[in-house]
Amino acid sequence: MNKIIITVIFAGFGVQLLKLTIYFFRHKSLSWHDLVVTGGMPSSHSAFVISMATIIYLVEGVSTAFVISLVLAMIVIRDAFGVRRSVGNEGKAIEKLLKLHKIKSKFHYAMGHTPLQVFVGSLIGFVVAILVNYLF
Repeated sequence: MNKIIITVIFAGFGVQLLKLTIYFFRHKSLSWHDLVVTGGMPSSHSAFVISMATIIYLVEGVSTAFVISLVLAMIVIRDAFGVRRSVGNEGKAIEKLLKLHKIKSKFHYAMGHTPLQVFVGSLIGFVVAILVNYLF
C-alpha cells in the first residue's frame, strides 16, 4: 500500500484514538460526540498535515506536492491555535453571558488547540512519517 496513505491514516486516526483514550481516563466516560469533537491533547489536525508533508518529502523530495502540503500544513496549524482558539474563547464568554442572563439555548462552540497541543500532534505526525518511511 502507498506510504503516504498509510502515514496519514496512522497519524491522524492514531492521534484521535490517543485523544479519546486520554479523555476517557480523565472523565471516565465517552460518547459518540467525543469521536468528532475538536480541540484537546494532542492535535489530530496537526498530526494529519505534518505527517502528510513529512512523508511526501521523504518519498518525493522537494516536489510540487510537498510544497502544497507544506503550505496546507502551515495554514491548518496556524488556524488550529490561532483563529479557532480565539473563537473558542469567545464561545466560552458567550456561554457565560447566556447563563448569567438565564437564557436557554443549545449554544455550541468548538475550542481550538493550545500551542503545546499543536506541538505534540505535530511531533507525533513527524515521528509516524519517519517510522512508516523506514518500516514499509
